[in-house]
Amino acid sequence: MTTLPSYTVRESSKARHVNLRITMEGGLEVVIPRGFNRQHIPPILHKKQAWIKRAFKRIAERRQHLAAAPTLPEQLSLLAIGETWQVEYRPAATKRITVTEAAGQRLVLSGAVDNVNLCHTALRKWAIRKAKRHLEPWLREISTAENLSFTKLTVRGQKTRWGSCSACKTISLNYKLLFLPPHLVRYVLIHELCHTKHLNHSTKYWALVGQKYSDYKQARVDLRAAWRYLPGWLQEM
Repeated sequence: MTTLPSYTVRESSKARHVNLRITMEGGLEVVIPRGFNRQHIPPILHKKQAWIKRAFKRIAERRQHLAAAPTLPEQLSLLAIGETWQVEYRPAATKRITVTEAAGQRLVLSGAVDNVNLCHTALRKWAIRKAKRHLEPWLREISTAENLSFTKLTVRGQKTRWGSCSACKTISLNYKLLFLPPHLVRYVLIHELCHTKHLNHSTKYWALVGQKYSDYKQARVDLRAAWRYLPGWLQEM
């Protein structure tokens, strides 16, 4: 029998099944429900060896992508809305950074631009505002067309999710969706809107997704590699 990789175990009161997670540091985490017999973990890992191998490969590629990323971006490609912004940095005698949208889709950062972390934070806040401005009407348009209502939208910077939906039909979207192609963003919006009818991933849920987005299976595959569209500096946040 093939030797298993080292792993850590975390119990979760929210878990209903055993879930495997590969961290950016290259570690394997096994998330189990409360009271789950840990002796059953090794057989599960042996069964999932092909998936684990692919997941480790994806993480290695992602880390290589991060290492090659420039510290400060010169350009932001917002594929979701078809906009490309050139980024300019103008030093000034202040400890803050202001972001200004200039003609010709130029984004001007003024102030303490020698502080990389401040620049990243400023760009992130700008992207969140931008996402809120564009994703909300997009979500409402699909909501109306597909007769899938929601109560509220929030835009955040989740590290591992593109979106989520709560029991009270509040949808939360990741601002990083701005960097993805439009068809993948549309899939994520439909995916979350379908959760307003089925707050699970049951057969009924996927049947509804299939009605609203016929090629959802391919979209799911493409979404697993969607990090490739994100600039390296953004993935560190």
